[in-house]
Amino acid sequence: MEVQRSSPLLDTLRKLGASEGVFAGVRVAMDFGNPLEEHVYTRKFCTVFDLSHMGRILVTGTSALEFLDKVIPKDLAKAKRGFMFGPTALLNDKAGFVDDVMLYYMDRDSWLIVCNAVNVSKVLDWLHSCATRLGFNDVSIENLTERLAMIAVQGPKSVELLSKVLGLDLAPLARMQFLQNVSIAGYKLYILSRSGWTGEDGFELIGEPEHLSKIFEELVKLGAKPAGLIARDSLRIEMGFCLYGNEIDEDTTPIEARYWVFDAGKKSDYIGKQALMEKLRRGAEKVRLGIRMKKSVRLVPRKGYRVYVMDREVGYVTSGTYSPILNRCIAQAYINSSHALPGLEVNVEIRGKLYPGKLVDFPFIKL
Repeated sequence: MEVQRSSPLLDTLRKLGASEGVFAGVRVAMDFGNPLEEHVYTRKFCTVFDLSHMGRILVTGTSALEFLDKVIPKDLAKAKRGFMFGPTALLNDKAGFVDDVMLYYMDRDSWLIVCNAVNVSKVLDWLHSCATRLGFNDVSIENLTERLAMIAVQGPKSVELLSKVLGLDLAPLARMQFLQNVSIAGYKLYILSRSGWTGEDGFELIGEPEHLSKIFEELVKLGAKPAGLIARDSLRIEMGFCLYGNEIDEDTTPIEARYWVFDAGKKSDYIGKQALMEKLRRGAEKVRLGIRMKKSVRLVPRKGYRVYVMDREVGYVTSGTYSPILNRCIAQAYINSSHALPGLEVNVEIRGKLYPGKLVDFPFIKL
C-alpha cells in the first residue's frame, strides 16, 4: 500500500527498536522485536502502543447531538457526558458498516469520533454527506487526525505506571470515563480515557505528538514494553473483537457479525435502521464465530481459508493468529447458520490440507 503519512511518533519508536511497516497507508511500528512477548507482557504487566494511525474527527455545533443520533444506531439518550459511548457504528442504507466507531461525549455540542485508520477519508465524506442529506447545516466536522497523536497504555500495571508518569492517581477514573484538556506534570493532553482494545485495563491518550512521545518514553523507562500492531492484532483476536476489512465491511451487517453496535427496535430512526430490522426479522445466512484449533496444529488459519464439516464447506476464516496464552492457533470465521453450533468439530483447509478445530464463542480467553 502507498505510504500517505507516517506516525508523528515514529522517530521515538525507532529509538526504541521498532520494526516498521505500512498499515492503512500509514508508516507505523509493527513490532519491537518479538510480538509474542509483547502480547504476553500486555496480559501480565504493561505495554504501550502508538495508535496515531487511527482517525480522530470532531463534530461540533448546536445540533451535533441531534445529527449524530440520526447516523448512530445506538440510542445517544443513554450517553453520559465525560464518558465514551460505544462501540457503535456508522451504517449505510443497507445496514452495512461504513465503519465501527467510538464516541467521546465532550459536551452536548461537541463529540469526538475515533474511527479506523483505513476509513478516515470515507468517514469524513460520509458525515459531510449525511449532514447535507439530513439538513444539519450548522454542524461542523473537523479532521484532527494529523494534528494530534494517540497512544494506548494496556495491562494490569497500567494504572500504576501511568499514574507515576503523570503524577496523578488514575485509579478513581471509571471504565470508559475520560478527562478532557488535562495539563499536568508539564504534559498537555486533549483526552485521557480509561479504555483500550486489548481486553485489559488501561488508558488511551490523545494529544500533541511531542507530549505523547515523552509520556511513551517515560513509561518505557518505568518498565512498560513498547508494542506494535502485530501484538495488537493477536490481542484483539483473543477477545473476539472485529477489525474493519476482515470481520466487518460495507456488505456485512451487525446481525451477521454479532456485533451489538445498535439498539434493536428501541430507537425511532437512523440511517440503515429499516434494512437492519429486516435482516433481524429474516435472520442471517451466516454468523461470526471463533475456531479453536487443536494444539497439535501449528499452522495459523489465515483470512479466506475455508472451513468444513466433513466434506461440506460451511464457512471461511476472517482473521487468525497464534495465541501464546492458549498455546494454540485460533481464528475468527463466518459460518453458515445451518452449522453455527459452538462445540461443533470442524476442519480448516490450510495449504491444501485439512486441520481439526472446534467452533467456540467469544472471547477465546477469560480475563
